[in-house]
This record gives sequence, structure tokens and C-alpha cells, in this order.
Amino acid sequence: MTEDASSVEAQKAGGGASPAEATRYKGALHWLVRIAERAGYSDTTRPDLPAGSSAPEAWSEVTKAYGISDPQLAELVAEYFRLNVADVNRADPNAALLIPETMARKHHIFPLSEDDRQLVVATCDPTNVEAERALGFSTGRTPLFQVAAPRVIQDALDQRFSPEKAVDVLLGGLADDISEDAVKLVEEMGPESISEDDIASTPVVKLTNLIIRDAITQGASDIHIEPGRKLGAVRYRVDGVLRKHMDLPMAALNRIISRIKVLSKLDIADRLRPQDGKARVQVRGRSYDLRVSTIPAGGAEKCVMRVLDSSSALSLDELEIPKHELDRLRGLLAHRSGVVVVTGPTGSGKTTTLYGALRELADGKVNIMTVEDPIEYELPGITQTQVQTKQGMTFAGALRAMLRQDPDVILVGEIRDKETAVTAFQAAMTGHLVLTTVHANDAVSAVSRLADLGLQYSTISQTLRGAAAQRLLRRVCGSCAEPVRGQLTPDEQRLTERHGIEPVVRAVGCPDCGFTGYRGRLPVNEVLVGGPRMAQAIEQRKGWATLQRVAIQGGMRTMHQVGLEWVKQGRTTLVEVERVLGQGLDEDSTDGTKSAPRILLVDDDHDARLLMRTMLESDGFEIEEAEDGYKALDILKADQEFQLVILDLSMPGMDGRQVLQQIRGSIDSAAVPVLIRTATGSNAIETELLEAGADDYIDKAADTDRFMARVRAVLRRAM
Repeated sequence: MTEDASSVEAQKAGGGASPAEATRYKGALHWLVRIAERAGYSDTTRPDLPAGSSAPEAWSEVTKAYGISDPQLAELVAEYFRLNVADVNRADPNAALLIPETMARKHHIFPLSEDDRQLVVATCDPTNVEAERALGFSTGRTPLFQVAAPRVIQDALDQRFSPEKAVDVLLGGLADDISEDAVKLVEEMGPESISEDDIASTPVVKLTNLIIRDAITQGASDIHIEPGRKLGAVRYRVDGVLRKHMDLPMAALNRIISRIKVLSKLDIADRLRPQDGKARVQVRGRSYDLRVSTIPAGGAEKCVMRVLDSSSALSLDELEIPKHELDRLRGLLAHRSGVVVVTGPTGSGKTTTLYGALRELADGKVNIMTVEDPIEYELPGITQTQVQTKQGMTFAGALRAMLRQDPDVILVGEIRDKETAVTAFQAAMTGHLVLTTVHANDAVSAVSRLADLGLQYSTISQTLRGAAAQRLLRRVCGSCAEPVRGQLTPDEQRLTERHGIEPVVRAVGCPDCGFTGYRGRLPVNEVLVGGPRMAQAIEQRKGWATLQRVAIQGGMRTMHQVGLEWVKQGRTTLVEVERVLGQGLDEDSTDGTKSAPRILLVDDDHDARLLMRTMLESDGFEIEEAEDGYKALDILKADQEFQLVILDLSMPGMDGRQVLQQIRGSIDSAAVPVLIRTATGSNAIETELLEAGADDYIDKAADTDRFMARVRAVLRRAM
């Protein structure tokens, strides 16, 4: 407990007693009585004080019975245990952050100071072994006791742990002036705002506004206010990644959340149910919408605020969508009927992209209506409807009402259930262009997601114009990014081998980007465009792999391909691509091992198949064989997961040309790369095979190195 009080022998040598020794006397006489009488206060009537009385109670009885003041008794107790008298007025405010208020009040202790190894606390009971153990376990530091009267400790706790005091201490450490960048609350029904005097009137209001202002200044999309055991935390999501902004005492955090609930018109007394609300604020004269969500968390509440810039709706040209994907997206928007779906996780920019599309379509010649939950941006010339579930205004209900408003284009914020899905697709089939979002991993997966919601595959095939998937990559900071001049780090070398390209720049970190190395974001999109072959594949309920191949054959670039293109341009890094998108088309299998490319060998010559199989398997490929074209087509019909077909041109029964024709004419295998082997190579045959749909061809007389090089080249192009 202390360097002096930890040794019983040392205590005895000095005439005092250790806490453990004093505890042994409790069965006969309270230790405070023994200390007072040992100091000469024995002429008066001994107080009726049971040995097991609490220290605060005993302290009150002893001072009253013997006429001793609190400071005098503190001196006697400190002398007896060879401890120091505590000076709570010189306590370090940061020390109180180490222990919760409940622990401090339970054990009647007050934190005074701390370092990496020790925590000094004031106590009125140096014999409290339970407090000593609790402090050591909770803080990981050795507790050192100093003595103070119970009333002194109680007053210090009341002052230190009051919310106003906690916030004052925090604000003092920030040393920030809120007056220049005041955050004003804009009332929903009018232009009123909180006055400057009100903004600075209370510490809680001031700190809440500082949190909101700093988030907006740093470009945060979300503000997280999170409770903890001892300390709460404020974190900002900047460029898709959470970063800690500050720690908060729990007392202050609870008051700040209450302040936010007041701003967003939530019930501050209800802390047992999730609540959602919204508020509008002004920072530096610019309006921002806050979507507020609270949820119970471990006896406290967590609050998350989504920050929406009301004036930042961008056009499609301003979103930096790659040209290939932008052209395909505009092609989908050119239709005047059907459904266009945008997919992606929360925070991937789906709504921003859709709003950009609406701005492009809003030329004054069409009636555009939206149903959203919530309305994130206000768009001029467009009728926007807010979902009000409590009032019976659901997505499906609002959509049915809109159909009587003569719309040309309808935006459904999200398809969440069968009723909304059916209504949206019915609207599309009656001559409306419907834009919407669903939660799916990629563009192709939107099909299965719509089917899961209850739509018939025939309906999807007839009505779905296309689907776009989107993610956001962090852009390397222009102030600190450094070029990669051939000197790759081990991680960069690993990623280069995995993805097949070298990075151009690397993220470093500087004050401009918060030492992350990234500032701003870039979109990566993939756009599936429907057509007869895609509609046929959907109606036949083909799996993801088949739909993906058909989409790629129709000109779709995957998000992974687009991300690597940004890397080649020096706009982002391979690390960021893999963080957001994973490893791409050749990512690890579900069992954690890398999936080997699968190749189908089609050749009537057994020895030739054996030779090729030996070469390919030694290089890590998974091989399956077919001795003729008929068996090859049966295999491909049953299994669409081959990355390459190596096909002999001259075979009995069905030659390579006929097999190739069948492969290209089937939905199941149309996109599978085909490498032709021929013994009669010529320019005419090469032209014929390539025009028939072969991806490459090679002479049977080619050596092993040339053969393997052709195989790898075809696979690289296919990926």
C-alpha cells in the first residue's frame, strides 16, 4: 500500500500499526477509538462504536465523542499508519479519470495523482484492504494511500464528478475558442437559431458544439459518442475509417448525449430503447443535417450522428466515376422504364450517386419523385417524400400514392421488403424508370437479393435494366504521398505479386491528412447492363458465377479491376484496394487456402492429356479431363467454375471448332476463356479461330515454356 505501511515490522518499529495489524483489533475495539485513546483522548466517555462500523460513521462518532476536529483526527490517523495527510485541493484532474465514480464513492476514496506505476488516493480508512485490491486490479497500478476526513473526500467527489466540473476540466484542457465558429441550431419550422450567448452559456453546450464543429471541420461523415467502463470516447469516421478524437468522463458523456437528444427532439428520459431523430445546424454559415441514433449500451447510451451537407449534392461529372463506368451508367439512365439498382454497404456513396443521376435527369421536362428514409439532400425541382412509418407512410404506401402523381422517374430510397419490391417493379413495368438501392455485395448479387425479397425471376429478367455496385477508396494525400521508385517494401512486394501490378505511390502521413496518408475518396464502380443474354440467364436461375461471366462478357469491369486502375494512376495504393475490396477475383476460398485456377483439358490423345496435366499440376493448377467434345460440353453444363478450357482442334466425332461454337453459344460457358491447340498452324486458321471466339491458340509443337506462358497470359487477360 505504501513503502512504509506495506511492512508490518517497519510499522511496529515506528510505534504504529499496519492496516492488516489494525484489522485484527476489530473484534474488540474499533481502530479509530484505539488511535484516539492512544493519543491521549481517554478521559471522556468511550463512544458506543461497534468494531465493524464503517469508517465514515466511526469518524463522525469519534470526533463528536472526543471533541477532535477532522484535520486533527486526520493527522493522528496519518501518524499512526505512517502515511501523509492528503491535500485534495492539489489533486490532478486526470487521476480521477482512472477509476469510476461508483468505485470512488463505494470505498470513500479520492484520486490525487498517478504515474505509470502508482496511483495516489485519499482515504479515510487505511485498513480497507478491499479498496486496495480493487484499485490495483482496476488500474494496474500500485495504490498509495493518504489520509483525509470523510467529509473532505465527499466534497471532493461531489465537485470532481459532477458533470459540469468534468466538462469544465475537459474544456480547460482543450483551450479552444468556440465563439468564432459557433454551431447554431436551426429549428425545423423557422430560421431561429440559438444565440451566441446561449452557445457559450454552459460547459455541456459548449463541448457539444465543439464536437460537432470539429467533426465537420475534419470532414467526418459520422460522429460516434461511445460509453466505456471508466471513460467514454468520441470518434469520427473520416474517409471511411474511424479515428479517436477525445476521451470523455462518463458523467460528461451522459450529459452530452442528453444535449444531443434535446437538439434532435428525442426523449431524454428514455434510455432503455433505441431512438432516432434529426437536427439541422449551421457551422460558419453553412447548413448541415444531423441524423441522430441512440441505443442502450452497458447501462449507458451510445450515440451516432450522420453528418449530411445539405448543399453538397454533386452531379455525376463531379463524382469522379471512371469514364467507362460513367458511360454505362448514363446508358441505363437513358431508358424511360425499368429498374436500375445501386448496391453497396452503408457509407459507400449509393445515395450520392443516385442524387447525381437525379440532377442529370431533372431537365424540367420530366416529373421526378422520390420516397426516402430519410431525405438526405434537398434537390430543387424534385418532389421528395419522407417515409413516416408511425403514420403509416411506408415505402410501398408512398410508392403507390406516387403512381397517381404522373411521375416519369421514381427514386425509392431502399427496397427492404417484398411489398416495396413488388410495387417498384410493377411501377417499372407500367412505364416508369425506377431507381433504387438494395444491400448486396456486388452488381450481380443484386439479382439474388431481389429474388430473396420475393420477386419472380421472370419479373426480374424482364424489368431489371441494370445494376451498379459501388465502394469508396481513400485517395492518397497530395501533400505527403511519395513515389515508389522500384524499392518495394515487403508488404508492397507481396501485394504486387498477388495483384499483378506495382504501386506507383505510397501513403506516408502528415498533419494535412491526420497522419493517415490519405485524404479524400475515390469511387470504384461496376455497372452491369442488362440484355437478352443476361435476361435469359436470370430467367433460367443461373448462379452467381454464370451471371458474373455474362456480365463481364457484356463489358462490365469489376470493382477490383477499377480499383487497380486507380492504383496505376497513382491515386491510391494496393493496401487500400485490398482493405476495401479484398483480393479480387482470385481471393482465398472459404477454408482459408488460395483457390487454384481450374482448367478443363479436352483432347482425344491420352498421352497428350497426361503431358499437359503433369505440366499444369506442377504449376499449381487444378485439372479435369475430357476425351471428346461431347463429354467436355456435359462437364461445362454441370460445372461452370472453370477458368480456362484447353481444346484440341482435331478430334473425331466433334472437332474443336464445333465444341468452341457450342461453348460460345451456351449461357453456362459463354464467358469461359478457350485456348486452342492445333498441329496445322497458319495465319488463316488463326484468324478463323479468333473470329469464332477463341481467346488464343498454340501449336502442339511448342515447348513447355511457350505453352505455360500462353496459359498464364490467357488467364491474366480473363481476370
